[in-house]
Amino acid sequence: MLLFRLLSRICLPVILLAVCGGIYAENKQPLPWSFQKPERPAVPSADELKHGPARYRNPIDAFVLAELEKQDLDPAPEAERHVLVRRAYFDLLGLPPTVEQVTAFVENDAEDAWKTLIDELLKSPHYGERWGRHWLDVARYADSGGYETDIYYRFAWRYRDYVVKSFNDDKPYNIFVQEQVAGDEIWPDNLDLDPKRVYQLSDEKRRHLEARIGTGFYTLGPLVHESGLDARRLRHETLTDWIDTTGAAFLGLTVGCARCHDHKFDPLSQQDYYDLQAIFAGSRQVELPLLTAMEINDWRQFYPRVVAVNEARTAYKLFQARTGGRALTLEEEKEKHQLLVAIAEAVLQLPEKAGSVPNSPFDSLMGIPSAAVLDHQRRELVPTIFMLERGELSRPTSRANAALPATLAVATGVKREIDGPFGSRKQLALWLTRPDHPLTARVMVNRLWQWHFGRGIVATPSDFGAMGARPTHPDLLDWLATEFVKQKWSIKQMHRLIMNSSTYRMASNFATPTHLKKDPTNRYLWRMNRRRLEAEAIWDAVHATAGTLNLQTGGRPVVPPLAEDEIAALRERWHWPVSADPAQHTRRGMYILVRRNFPFPMFEVFDAPVTSSSCPSRDVTTVAPQALWTLNSPSVFEQAKQLAGRITTQAGADRAEWTARAWMTVLSRPISVEEATEATGLFDQLQKQATKNQHKLAASLGELPESLRPLDLPQATAMIQFCLALYNLNEFVFID
Repeated sequence: MLLFRLLSRICLPVILLAVCGGIYAENKQPLPWSFQKPERPAVPSADELKHGPARYRNPIDAFVLAELEKQDLDPAPEAERHVLVRRAYFDLLGLPPTVEQVTAFVENDAEDAWKTLIDELLKSPHYGERWGRHWLDVARYADSGGYETDIYYRFAWRYRDYVVKSFNDDKPYNIFVQEQVAGDEIWPDNLDLDPKRVYQLSDEKRRHLEARIGTGFYTLGPLVHESGLDARRLRHETLTDWIDTTGAAFLGLTVGCARCHDHKFDPLSQQDYYDLQAIFAGSRQVELPLLTAMEINDWRQFYPRVVAVNEARTAYKLFQARTGGRALTLEEEKEKHQLLVAIAEAVLQLPEKAGSVPNSPFDSLMGIPSAAVLDHQRRELVPTIFMLERGELSRPTSRANAALPATLAVATGVKREIDGPFGSRKQLALWLTRPDHPLTARVMVNRLWQWHFGRGIVATPSDFGAMGARPTHPDLLDWLATEFVKQKWSIKQMHRLIMNSSTYRMASNFATPTHLKKDPTNRYLWRMNRRRLEAEAIWDAVHATAGTLNLQTGGRPVVPPLAEDEIAALRERWHWPVSADPAQHTRRGMYILVRRNFPFPMFEVFDAPVTSSSCPSRDVTTVAPQALWTLNSPSVFEQAKQLAGRITTQAGADRAEWTARAWMTVLSRPISVEEATEATGLFDQLQKQATKNQHKLAASLGELPESLRPLDLPQATAMIQFCLALYNLNEFVFID
């Protein structure tokens, strides 16, 4: 038995590598479809398709129509224009269009009105927020480490802002990948000022700094506080997170399944897994100062003021110790007041900006502004990576060396071994972004398709392996992948391609018994998929329609106040430090603090991603707490008041105009005759109830917006409740 175990440890990895690297290479056994280089397929002839002449706008339509013809299914008609404009705004910006924006598009008869709209939306700074949020799911973004103590990541937001900027800049996806995997190795640099340019940072250095901030991708993983007691285990847990996330995000493979044994379904060995870990063995997380040498000197100049803050705090603690919690005398009350004024004055005297060019803001309470990034270990401290029996850290076997996965190395025609320990991430990044790589472009265009249509061509976006779903349109997937590379990895060009197709512009409210019988889940795209908005988009839509959304971009996470029942689950309330400025409470959802062990309650109700690992797609549930939030939440009620005031101000005194304006504002479409009748009846009913309970109204409503004060109290109450009802319509939280 012992001999068998020894042979199995030695022979099985060797046999698997032979199968992956040898037999596959000799074509005795075909590579899995996703491990084969994408070949650009011929586009089906539109003239030969039943619906081709009428529905063909670009090659996407040809592939989709050809598959529908095979299934003997007709495509849905084109959606109405107000549906299309709402779809485009939410898809590209994550925000509802205004009444004026809907009207402008619907009334625009120009042939290129749709293309013009898409181009305008892609230029918006809010595009990067919407699509950056999608990528943050993949990157398992959070502002804390999770587990019991939920360690705070004070610089995580810099990676979030880097992602938003990258999407807004239409950074080529291959560069985006390279920056995150190896920005520090591909573009090494420092923040030395250029004396020839009035002591400015050069544009090149700024770009290189941005690339390095991209490596923050690897600083976001979950972290057990007590792991710091065992450096070896902490390093192992970190490498495990890095490899699993790299495999899921960029390769779309469940690489983590090879941690304890050879992958049961895909040609990935345990040797592959630990060889990938060896690529990262020389890397470590550091906090990179974002100030120039001159700015750091400025910070040091003002450091005595930081000391003054600490001394003021010490003086107050000594006072507390001396008085011992007893009742204070008049003189002691004065002394306490003076001490408190001295915390406040010391803090206010801290500088907000450096005194020199480029005059970046200080982070006075948190030290020098920095970013969490990857750097290198000292050469003599680089650990040796071993394969581990059953993944147990205490059971090392043979040594691992930096290398690419064997089968994928053969598929791409490169040598498997990578030079190390430094520069190995650069080699990995450049290999990942080869134009002919079997997975990188395929995986990303599939994600883009999923985020537009609700489901990818491969329905398992982070599992392109044997246990993942097969592509419904394999030729279309390969054509998109090769087109992505041809378009210089431009994500915005892929948006234009997808959204300008007839496929994207189909209606969602279309079905026949034949369609429902043959393809009940719409795998072959005979209509558009109706999709529920994500949690952040619902939050944004409520505030945008109410006219209260703060569109400030970037910066530290914001922390809105919570109701007592919402914050009750938090053991230590100081973990939720509410932002002092009320204007920050209505920022976009993507800027709200993401704590791993205490998600923002509203987001948790609406299926926020689990951030312990890369999230390929969010769950979509229908549960009672969702309706309870939109109906009973104090924050939604407050926004309903603001919406009511906004509508009555814009629509004048005509009650029919109120309902019409409300429909356009909240649902982005005109109200129908039947709906207008129902809405008027509801409003009358609400006003009668309010009149009966008029003596209780003032206490239940709270402070009214100035815009509602011209109305009598029952009328204002009815309008608020009417707006609250609109927020509870299914149509409000779905994109057609």
